[in-house]
Amino acid sequence: MNQYITGAVIKELREKNKMTQCQLAEALGVSDKAISKWETGRSYPDITLLEPISKIFRVSITELFSGNAINNSNVVANMLKSKFYVCPVCGNVIHSVGQAAVNCHGILLNPEEAEPTDEQHKIFVECIEDEYYVRIEHEMTKAHYISFVAALSPDRIEMVKLYPEGGAEARLKISGVRKILFYCNRDGLFEHEVIKGIDNRNKSYDDVAERRELEEAARKIIG
Repeated sequence: MNQYITGAVIKELREKNKMTQCQLAEALGVSDKAISKWETGRSYPDITLLEPISKIFRVSITELFSGNAINNSNVVANMLKSKFYVCPVCGNVIHSVGQAAVNCHGILLNPEEAEPTDEQHKIFVECIEDEYYVRIEHEMTKAHYISFVAALSPDRIEMVKLYPEGGAEARLKISGVRKILFYCNRDGLFEHEVIKGIDNRNKSYDDVAERRELEEAARKIIG
């Protein structure tokens, strides 16, 4: 455990639940002075109280440690809003449709933020029958590689795990795909927006600048 619940978190959750210090103290079987000490940072709640506290505030113990309450008003969210968490120690990849408090190897993971592809992370997409053939121009050494490729549509996700010394390529079903993402173990998550008229042709665009011009032209037509 590399962090502990703070008084600020307890106070925020107590006020959010419209509870007084006395009410919380009574629910936990402690004195209101104890609650005051926790909230002012003069002491910490005993570890045996963590589960009761989490139940009272209806949050997980992980959320108590992180200080970030997870609020998913609609768990059937659009898959295009998917979040990916990657452990820097073991490379474990966790996918979530909504917000989540994710720990791996004792590390609280933050969702990866996708960036547009660039010259160091080129992606080439070709249409082969009912699939996209995706190739990423990137080395695949044990120290620097693409970890996975994922295709997202509003109602589904298809993910292909890649490994060092293998190929940085994948075949993904075309049906409904709006985005293709891939993860570089050094530089993070990259996002490629699939555009009809560009990515459903039987060729790829090797020039990033040319592709950007085509994307901009397509958006003007669509919008």
